[in-house]
Amino acid sequence: MAKKNYKNIELSPKYTPKKSEPYMCDEQLAYFYHMLNTQREEILQDRDSVLSDVRMAEKNESAGVGDEQDQASAEQEITMNLRISERNSNLLQKINAALERMENGTFGYSVISGEEIGLQRMLARPLATMTIEEQEEHEKRNK
Repeated sequence: MAKKNYKNIELSPKYTPKKSEPYMCDEQLAYFYHMLNTQREEILQDRDSVLSDVRMAEKNESAGVGDEQDQASAEQEITMNLRISERNSNLLQKINAALERMENGTFGYSVISGEEIGLQRMLARPLATMTIEEQEEHEKRNK
């Protein structure tokens, strides 16, 4: 039997991966694939909006629009938007890496040991790359 392509599977809107299914079966992969792609598209749309806001605030600031308080608020807004942009960039990289792991068949498996990360953990944190135990050990070492 030919293997289904998880990218083209139409899932019921009520579908949620279940432990009773084979781990990272096509339906589960389709669920995560569509979720991550939706997140990716939202970030890409937000990125344009955030960068436009930064440009507008910088333009107003350089034009000397408003009093000192207005300019301080504009600086704060620029800083906040740049942080959001950086956070979104990092998240986008993680999403792209997760989608790449789907392509090569390693999504849902630890990058350290190759063990299953576990469905519950993947549902809670779809970008997870390590088991809970490995993540805890990693955090202990990096304190």
